[in-house]
Amino acid sequence: MEFTTILFDLDGTLTDPFEGITNSVAYALKKMGITPPKNSELKKFIGPPLAESFEKFYGLSKEESYKAVDIYREYFAPKGIFENTIFKGIPEMLASLKKAEKRLALATSKPTVFAKKILKHFNIDKYFDVVVGSNLDGSMTDKAEVVAAALKGLGAVEPSATVMVGDRSHDIIGGIKNGICTVGVTFGYGTKEELEQFHADYIAGSVDELKNILLG
Repeated sequence: MEFTTILFDLDGTLTDPFEGITNSVAYALKKMGITPPKNSELKKFIGPPLAESFEKFYGLSKEESYKAVDIYREYFAPKGIFENTIFKGIPEMLASLKKAEKRLALATSKPTVFAKKILKHFNIDKYFDVVVGSNLDGSMTDKAEVVAAALKGLGAVEPSATVMVGDRSHDIIGGIKNGICTVGVTFGYGTKEELEQFHADYIAGSVDELKNILLG
């Protein structure tokens, strides 16, 4: 399969945001009167929409969850956003894809304003034709909506030659709902079992393996 258009998730796919996200979640939990566990137990917050995770893992109401997200950003916006590392080989892979004239888009549940800052911080913003994330008011966090918006931003695409790349089930579901191919990566925060369960078309265990799939 030759892909001409490639959509990427951000957290756990291009970068490892473990320190920044878990520190921000711990900060929010503490301010909400909840004793936070070790950061290693908070990695489940990486990937899915934050408000959804606060509800699911701590039983917060919708209103409380949105409040927790606002508090989370008190730490994340000035500091946590940069407590992040880029996976080895990602810049080189993106450069190779652009050299091969692939169209690239970012489709993330992270707010667009933060996603753009992260891409610029790692000097990989130049590779993306379109960057789509969620809104700060909590809207458009559903991955299928984000993928649809990215595809719209790209203009005409051939579904069979378009692929969504991500590390969690949300990414795979978002791609499938939009009728495009999917690649799950296991070097992020999703497992091979999770990606297989949600029927990823391909699974890559390393950046090199991902690059080979995408370049055909």
